[in-house]
Amino acid sequence: MAELSARDGKLVQYLNEAYGKEKELETALQAHIAMTTRAPYKKRLREHLSETKRHARELERRVKALGGSPQTVPIEASATLAKGAGAAVGLGARAIAAAKGPLHAIRGTSEPERMLKNAKSEYADEHEEIATYTAIETLAQAVGDAQTAKLARAIRREEERMARFLERLIPTLAKAVTQAEIPAAQRRGSRSKRARAGAKATRAKATRTKATRAPAKRTKATAA
Repeated sequence: MAELSARDGKLVQYLNEAYGKEKELETALQAHIAMTTRAPYKKRLREHLSETKRHARELERRVKALGGSPQTVPIEASATLAKGAGAAVGLGARAIAAAKGPLHAIRGTSEPERMLKNAKSEYADEHEEIATYTAIETLAQAVGDAQTAKLARAIRREEERMARFLERLIPTLAKAVTQAEIPAAQRRGSRSKRARAGAKATRAKATRTKATRAPAKRTKATAA
């Protein structure tokens, strides 16, 4: 295989970073889908898993078109691989995700909390991908690679849609954790209700006290 130019080598490096992340997330999403009981959330995860698999295929084709070889390696290791030190790289992205799966299955103290923690991880992953594709698009535009720029832009937009979905979902999941794990008497609504009841009782007591004292004052005035 001919040695890549500096231009194509850098593009391949960045595309492989994205490719490795997509392959990692395939495994992570499959694990999260198995743990998710909320139907709308599960449906969206399945849709995004299909998107993620398609993203990986598209990236693989683009890397090959540039003369490179698709590498499923963590982002931190891609620059090392690009310099020819592949043997120094440890686990691939898929292996890392597979190792995380069992840990995600036991995270949290309840089912709602596991879903919340998964959603938070997914939200962070989406923003990492958005940053990666933004960098790829910018680099590709700077070196005149319209095809790579177009691909990065299209994938980034899908990642942004998923991030917006998760941003809306996380508060709902956090409220579900509150319902599942915090006794009703300790929730903010219950405290506010007690506080309102206490204030009402205090006002009523003050009114009764004032009404009791008023006749005594009038009697004293009459005697004078």
